[in-house]
Amino acid sequence: MSVLEQAGLAALRRVEPERAHALALLALRAGLAPAPGLLSSDRLRTRVAGLPLPNPVGLAAGFDKNAEALLGLSRAGFGFVEVGAATPRPQPGNPRPRVFRLPQDRGVINRFGFNNDGMSAIGERLAARPRDMVLGLNLGANKDSADRAGDFATVLRHCAAHLDFATVNVSSPNTERLRDLQGRDALAALLAGVVEARDALPRRIPVFLKIAPDLDSQGLRDVAEVAMASGVDAIVATNTTLARDGLRSEHASQAGGLSGRPLFDRSTRVLAHLSGLTRGSLPLIGVGGIETAEHAFQKIRAGASAVQLYTALAYGGLGLVRQIVEGLDARLAAEGFASVEDAVGTGRADWT
Repeated sequence: MSVLEQAGLAALRRVEPERAHALALLALRAGLAPAPGLLSSDRLRTRVAGLPLPNPVGLAAGFDKNAEALLGLSRAGFGFVEVGAATPRPQPGNPRPRVFRLPQDRGVINRFGFNNDGMSAIGERLAARPRDMVLGLNLGANKDSADRAGDFATVLRHCAAHLDFATVNVSSPNTERLRDLQGRDALAALLAGVVEARDALPRRIPVFLKIAPDLDSQGLRDVAEVAMASGVDAIVATNTTLARDGLRSEHASQAGGLSGRPLFDRSTRVLAHLSGLTRGSLPLIGVGGIETAEHAFQKIRAGASAVQLYTALAYGGLGLVRQIVEGLDARLAAEGFASVEDAVGTGRADWT
């Protein structure tokens, strides 16, 4: 990490977290963030759901909810970027304060509640996107919608022309009863509507499903079976957790979803279990607690074809992207893997 980035991060940590997040996005838009450009190698290049990725390290949804910093993110070294979540209508989300740092635990608790500018404003920004990036949108539902399941298809239809993939997010804990849509029958109906909307588009794009880390074994089995039967192209494992095991920080009891280091083991166990259930029929994207190249490597060996970061950037800055990508390349080489694909699932038994 550069001295400038260290100073910037130190300054941001003295600012209220949501304000600090807005300032980080402003720095990206102003070209003040690290911009290593394309990071790739023969080992790192891979494909997920038909998408060619220069490397398997992506940005998770939530960092750039409103697609405001696409140019900066396209230069930050990510193999792919996911923005959103977007809902059909703009909504303010939950009352502030709604995000809390847990520095002793290297975690964050948030209860944003899908605050975003709505699909019309976000769609306009997506239309002006850089073309040299793999870009996806996290699809959400309005809190007061009479047809939450239908909202996902609505956003997809509106924005798909400017996307490389879209992710159905039924796993945020911050919109009341949203996770109920992970139940077997509700999920099957929702995905049928989204896949039908996708299949009617002039250009087919992959659709991913993002799941919670708090499903029990039967719930995870149901999700896997529905996903495999539905026509979705990948599963993102996982979103934030409601668990609070072993936390030490001041804000540990705040309501909302917990992300960062405390999520790593839980989310990786879910990923490995899901890898066993799907047995290669769907690619998996590993999310939750990744702070180092070793963490990314462990996710891949647990069954992930690609990984995503978010919370670690609040502690390590965007310079962390290059460290993880280059470290992962070195780790694959040291273990004798010629490609990311060769490593996928080779350590699943360590987590199941």
